[in-house]
Amino acid sequence: MDFDITLILLGMPVAFVLGWMASRMDMRQLRMENRQAPKAYFKGLNFLLNEQQDQAIDAFIEAVQSDPDTSELHFALGNLFRRRGEYERAVRVHQHLLSRGDLSLDDRHRAQHALALDYLKAGLLDRAEEALLKLEGTRFEAQARLALLANYERSRDWEHAARIAEKLESSGQGSFKGRMAHYLCEQAATLIAAKDTAHAQALLEQAVQIAPDAPRPRVDLARLQSQGGDAPNAYATLSAAMTATPAAASLIAPQLARYAIGAQRGTDALELLKATYAQTHSLDVLDAIVALEAADPSATTTAREWYAHHLEKEPSLVAAAKWIAGEKLEHEQFHPQVQRALDHAVKPLTRYRCAACGFEAKQHFWQCPGCQAWDSYPARRVEEL
Repeated sequence: MDFDITLILLGMPVAFVLGWMASRMDMRQLRMENRQAPKAYFKGLNFLLNEQQDQAIDAFIEAVQSDPDTSELHFALGNLFRRRGEYERAVRVHQHLLSRGDLSLDDRHRAQHALALDYLKAGLLDRAEEALLKLEGTRFEAQARLALLANYERSRDWEHAARIAEKLESSGQGSFKGRMAHYLCEQAATLIAAKDTAHAQALLEQAVQIAPDAPRPRVDLARLQSQGGDAPNAYATLSAAMTATPAAASLIAPQLARYAIGAQRGTDALELLKATYAQTHSLDVLDAIVALEAADPSATTTAREWYAHHLEKEPSLVAAAKWIAGEKLEHEQFHPQVQRALDHAVKPLTRYRCAACGFEAKQHFWQCPGCQAWDSYPARRVEEL
C-alpha cells in the first residue's frame, strides 16, 4: 500500500489544534483550582478572625482538599484542632506532615514541635518528651527545653528538670538558679520521707550554694536540723536566712522564734526580730516577738501592748482582733460572740495570694497549686499586700 504524505501534512494542523485546546482546558482548570483554594483559605481566615472556629475548620479542610501539598494550610488546621481540644485530629495532621517526603527540613522541625505541643495538651507526657527531645539542635531547641521543663515539673521528675534547667541557664535563656534550688529541695523532701536525712541535708546545702538569695533551702535545712535535735544550728541557719533574704522575714520569723527558744538564744533572736519589725511592720514578725517575750519571764511588754503599738503604725483588723482578745469589755458576757465574729472576719485576711493567678491559700506555697508558678506567693498575707 502506498504511503500518502498528504495525510501527515493534513494531520499536523489538526494535532496542533487539539493540543492547544487541551492545554487551554488544563490551564482553565488549574486557574479555577487556584482561585478556589485561596478563596477557601481566605474564607477560613475570615471565620477565624470572627472567632467562628467550626466554620474556619471546614473552610481550611476544603482548602487542603483542593491543594493537599500546601503545608501552611496543614499547620493552620492542626493548630485549630489543638486550640479546640481535638488533640487526636491535630496529631493526625502533624503526623501526616512529618510523613511527607517533600517537606523542607525547617518545616519538618516545625511539624515536630507542633506534634509535641499536641501531646503535651493531650496529657501524653511520655510521647511529648520523646517528640521534644528530637528538637535538640534545631531553631525550636529553646522552646522545646522550656516545654520539657514544664513537662518534668508536671510529672515531678526533679532530676531531669534540673538537667534541663542547667542547659537553659548555660545557653543564656535566663536565670534558673531559683528553680534548680527548688528541684533540690523537692528531692530532699522525698529523701526525708524515706528517712535518708544525710543525703537530704547534702542536697539542701547544695541548694543554698546554688541560690544563696532564695529563702526555701535555708528554711528547709533549718527544719531538718531542728528535727534532728540540732536547735543551735537550726537557729544559725535561719538567722543567716533573715540576713540573706529580708523580703522573706515574715515566713522565717515564726520558725526562728521556736528554734531560738530551743537553742536558748531568745535574747539574740528578740534583738534581730525587733530590728526587722522596725523596717517591715510585719504581723508575722510581731507574732514571733510576742512568742519570745511570752517565754521570757523578764519581759516587760505584754502582747496586747505590742498589738496596740502595731495599730498605731498600721490599720490592721488582724491586730485589732488579737488586741481585743485580751481586753475586758463593758459587757464581758458577749465577748466570746464578738471575738468569734472578729476571728471569722479576719480569716480571709490571713491567707496568702498568688501574684500570678490570684489563688488564695491558708498556707504559703513555694509553687502555686493553681497555676504552677514558682515563688509567686508573697511572704506577706493578704491584709498586708
